[in-house]
Amino acid sequence: MVNLIYATTLAFIICLMTGPIMISWFKKLEFGQQIRNLGPQSHLEKAGIPTMGGVIIILSVVISTLVFAEINMKVMLALFVTVAYGFLGLLDDSIKIIANRSLGLRAWQKIVGQILVALLLAVVVLGKLNLGTEVLIPFLGSTIDLGILYIPFILIVVIGTSNAVNLTDGLDGLAAGVTIIVTITYAYMTFQFGAYELAIFTTAIAGACLGFSWFNTHPAQVFMGDTGSLALGGALAAIAVLTRTQFFLLIIGGVYVIEALSVMIQVSFYKLTGRRVFKMSPIHHHFELKGWEESKIVVRFWILTTLLSLIGLLGLV
Repeated sequence: MVNLIYATTLAFIICLMTGPIMISWFKKLEFGQQIRNLGPQSHLEKAGIPTMGGVIIILSVVISTLVFAEINMKVMLALFVTVAYGFLGLLDDSIKIIANRSLGLRAWQKIVGQILVALLLAVVVLGKLNLGTEVLIPFLGSTIDLGILYIPFILIVVIGTSNAVNLTDGLDGLAAGVTIIVTITYAYMTFQFGAYELAIFTTAIAGACLGFSWFNTHPAQVFMGDTGSLALGGALAAIAVLTRTQFFLLIIGGVYVIEALSVMIQVSFYKLTGRRVFKMSPIHHHFELKGWEESKIVVRFWILTTLLSLIGLLGLV
């Protein structure tokens, strides 16, 4: 139990110590955020704020996990997915900065990379860990065997989660704060399941996001960028896969789901009717354009995540 606290604390301290150094370095290299003109006008003032801050999160998580966790196959897989997705995000962020445009990797390039990493995770889970193709069902205390659908299901979970967290990262402190709550919840769950080393990895993420929030709360000094959001999404998905709690993640990470669904609904409805359901998607921008203060939206999404996490824990019957 004590190592869970140590891992959280070390990740937090690493973020606090490296944050100012990395932010200063990003500023010197002019690694500033590119803001789309289509977004809320209030976001234009965020142009030039250092991005790629996810490097700080990944560094903190990796070091803290390696120091306090006994490395087994599950932890190695979780770290691999985190770093691999973070690398994809780093490429994306780098292209945005070098090309001086708001879009980085082509959609097909990003999805191919995500598929390859998710596929490797699924293959190792089945071939090396022998976890089987069963998934836990919340509130029923039973499992469902997905059989041949298991690998496609894993691809959807991992890719969907990483992109959903990426969409959530649109306001100062939003993605980091939501992820703190989700990972604390998952730390309890993994500990209850006996996956102690994986719980250490999970608490390291919570500590890293907590430390990153010191610099990311409104007005943000740094953004995590795709480097951080894709890495965090990949990490959460890996934890869910390794504990067979993919359906729990739908509940606990409900804010990510809502953000992703708002984009899907907006795009689909616009293509069908030429009209919009929301003023703008993802949905946090809808509330911004309705006049809500950025901090109010962020805190309310944190509250919603807390409620959803409690509901998810109730599903552990």
